Amino acid sequence: MFEPVIAPSGTLLGLLQRGRGDGTLHALAAPRSEALAALNHCVLSDPRHDWQVENRSLYYARLYLDLHGGLDEIEAHLFGADDHIDADETRTGLALAVLGHLASYGRDDALFLLRRYAAAGSNWAWALDELALRDDDNGLRTLAGAVLARFPATPEGEAELATAVRDAFEPRPWRLWAGDPREAVGARVRAARERGSFDRWQRQMRPSGPRPGWSVQAVFEWAQQGHERGSVLHVPAARCLTAVAGPDDRTTIIEAARSGPDGARCAALHYLAQSQDPAVLDLIETAALDVSRTVADAAVSAFERMCSEAAVDRARGWVHRPDALGGSAAGVLACRGGTQDTDLVLGALRETVRAEGPDAPLLGTLVDGAGRLGIEGAAPVLRHIYRETASSQLRGRTARALAATDPSFATGFAVECLWDCEETTREVAALHAETGDARVAERLRRLAADPAEEAEVQTAVRSRIGMDTPPH
Repeated sequence: MFEPVIAPSGTLLGLLQRGRGDGTLHALAAPRSEALAALNHCVLSDPRHDWQVENRSLYYARLYLDLHGGLDEIEAHLFGADDHIDADETRTGLALAVLGHLASYGRDDALFLLRRYAAAGSNWAWALDELALRDDDNGLRTLAGAVLARFPATPEGEAELATAVRDAFEPRPWRLWAGDPREAVGARVRAARERGSFDRWQRQMRPSGPRPGWSVQAVFEWAQQGHERGSVLHVPAARCLTAVAGPDDRTTIIEAARSGPDGARCAALHYLAQSQDPAVLDLIETAALDVSRTVADAAVSAFERMCSEAAVDRARGWVHRPDALGGSAAGVLACRGGTQDTDLVLGALRETVRAEGPDAPLLGTLVDGAGRLGIEGAAPVLRHIYRETASSQLRGRTARALAATDPSFATGFAVECLWDCEETTREVAALHAETGDARVAERLRRLAADPAEEAEVQTAVRSRIGMDTPPH
């Protein structure tokens, strides 16, 4: 999947791509044709940097409902020529998920599109999963023939069918089809289910690969062999060392951490960090400068796993380093530091935004730290991150930090957050938004009554309704 191009945050398209609550509010105030054009652009060109952790489908589906939007462009996208060329599920996954939510709101046109695509589209399994949650039994039964026809009645086809049944995210359609009296449907699906269960049992019983011997040296050799194969075994090898190493092995392990081959060295660093060996921090500092990227990264990763006061104290000395270990030290202080570290965390937060922008990987940890430590001086930079980041996950973490650091949050961003694409962000908003705003009271009532809303959000909403909302 290509990296999405995100429009500026001050534009309608940029707001909708980010999933911000202001995107919905601006779309409802904009000319309908302009709003629908921006909405369709988002749904047909997934704007998320990581679709597995960022939500957009319910957000976009709700906006389709509010705008009374048609589905012609989604239909053209799903059934266009590209569907036969590009089978990557990220091309159609967001559109299918949006259709699933629309179907749950009673949009029959969305339900029919999902059925058609499950029968004929390349990403049929995703469409079938959406239908499994929303369609009735009769609708699902009509798809059995089209879906099974994808698998030829050959040994290879039956093996592919067994894999599809075994790996289905939602098993309901396959269970229905297993009860079909037709030999070509019910018997075939039952045989595929049995084969899939047998394959799963075989995988569980079969050793997953080479295992280390029962000695420190054998573990190091195993870790090194994994490194040479391209497998990262540092952490599991460290756990193995915990089981086999004794006090007499400390010198050998320290020597491996200082000058062993890369795989063994990484395993030794993780083991020593895990056991809080007094020598490990000096070894980590040396390894972080190693010419081997593998060793340097393992050193930083091992340090991030340390919870001791000695590690936090060393982080205070490393936080100003301009390398990965300096960034790691800032993250350690954000997660485990005390009030005496607020200036260091705030400085790291500002410098990270200045040097790497509002989507830097380290920002999530630093933002959480600003909220945990209640750093009021962080509010201006947190507001900047909130507005500009393309990540709805980071924006949600920033909203939580603002709730702890910004006195204006309840009357400002919290109101917008009630329309945010992330349920955790809507939950924060439901707990903090000032209900004196008429939009807030109405939105809280709507969220409380929406069957598609997450239970945690509705619990937060109901904790405010009746307590803060004035009577009507």
